[in-house]
Amino acid sequence: MDLTDLHIFRSVVQAGGITRAAQKLNRVQSNVTTRVRQLETDLGIELFVRDGKKLRLSPAGTLLLDYAERLLDLAEEAREAVHDAKPRGLLRLGSMESTASVRLPGPMNEYLSRYPEVTVELRIGTPRDLAPAVREGELDAALVAEPIPDAPFEKIPLYDEELVIIAAANHPPIKSPRDVNGRPVLAFVTGCSYRQRMEDWFTSSGEMSDRIIETSSYHAILGCAVAGMGISMVPRMVLKTFPDAKLLSVHPVPRQFSVARTVLIRRKGVVSPKVSALIEVLREQTKVEAQPSRTRKNRSEAHALVNGHLR
Repeated sequence: MDLTDLHIFRSVVQAGGITRAAQKLNRVQSNVTTRVRQLETDLGIELFVRDGKKLRLSPAGTLLLDYAERLLDLAEEAREAVHDAKPRGLLRLGSMESTASVRLPGPMNEYLSRYPEVTVELRIGTPRDLAPAVREGELDAALVAEPIPDAPFEKIPLYDEELVIIAAANHPPIKSPRDVNGRPVLAFVTGCSYRQRMEDWFTSSGEMSDRIIETSSYHAILGCAVAGMGISMVPRMVLKTFPDAKLLSVHPVPRQFSVARTVLIRRKGVVSPKVSALIEVLREQTKVEAQPSRTRKNRSEAHALVNGHLR
């Protein structure tokens, strides 16, 4: 079994038959048929169920197709890394919904401006969905919140998000889960790292709401909180994009629940110019975001020095 055999096999599946695949590959039909049968002989299985001139994948063929896709994609990545250091082609990127809506617009605009030969395909999901997709080669990289297992991934830390409890503006102070008073909890779908932190916060006091309202949008969560439908734990950064943030009350939680690190993950051992360039842009952006606070601190210290207040 070699990559050429797998390429021909995949082409037959994609084209829906030997004749069309031969035309697409610019090969004679008999050559394509021979290569497919050689692959079947090599593996000792039938990849197709033959019904006259019609072909359909056998169960074993369906399984092999998944591996063939991953192997051929990995081979293409290797060619890019060895022969072409310029980012180009399709970048399959995964991201959590909150990160995609708040953190990514600026960096992705810069990235695509620098590398116009790259096309980005973005998949939104939870870390539970995105991490396996990176591991299996369906995504080139993903932005996810810790905890993420170390073994299969290279992890690049990017952001430390602050998580806060939100409620309607007139809600009394929330200092512990007991102050929620059994109100419904507004949460992202199962598999969300932020939801898990909120559940851990409740568990720490032996409390948990009897009713959880799930949604796939943080703006829906914020809107429901404004309406008094429940409370939630969200990254503070999403409040910046919410026009009615003034109608919410924001309540801090202890540090062990409030700090959530976002990392970019990619498969260990896989080097792609597209992903390496993205990491560079994202790191530059985090430095830019941190710069204003340092500048304000330096200016404050300088002002204090001038007025004799700095010791």
